Amino acid sequence: MIDKGIERVTVAEIARQSGIGKGTIYKHFESKSEIMMRIMIDYEKSTAANLQGGIRATDNGNPGAVVKAYFESRLANPALDRLVQQLEIRLQGEPSVASQMEELLEIRRASVADLSNMVKKLIDAGILEDVPPHYHYLACWALAQGAVDVCFNRGLADDCEDREDLLRFITNIGVTMGNRGQLRGPR
Repeated sequence: MIDKGIERVTVAEIARQSGIGKGTIYKHFESKSEIMMRIMIDYEKSTAANLQGGIRATDNGNPGAVVKAYFESRLANPALDRLVQQLEIRLQGEPSVASQMEELLEIRRASVADLSNMVKKLIDAGILEDVPPHYHYLACWALAQGAVDVCFNRGLADDCEDREDLLRFITNIGVTMGNRGQLRGPR
């Protein structure tokens, strides 16, 4: 799906690429939409697990660990991140996968709640700017989103000889943005 696009990939092609029979796929999934939801849910679970590791490291004294875990999850494979976003847009409102979409959103809501709690602790400790917690994680989301988009923008990405270095640089900015003392001017 990453290489050919969502619409061009068939269940038969997924089976062929996986090295299993089409019938085997249909034993586990009723439709291509369910396969796409599985990709999304697995990605969201992986991101959530990485965030939990970052939260534990932050609780153990590394205040930037949760942000670093988030960026490393999203930027490890920008093509997959972008595919998951496209799949989510395509499958929103599709009745055949409504329960799986709700599962995905529950995972995401739990991650957001955990992030909010961690950000609040970091604000209370004087490490992050005292703004509503969602400002911090939405700023991280926006920076990661921009980084993913840059990877596919021909006009911008053409000049980047070392994409991995660029993504490391963006991650390092993400880890430090929002630290107390960086906010300038009126809010």
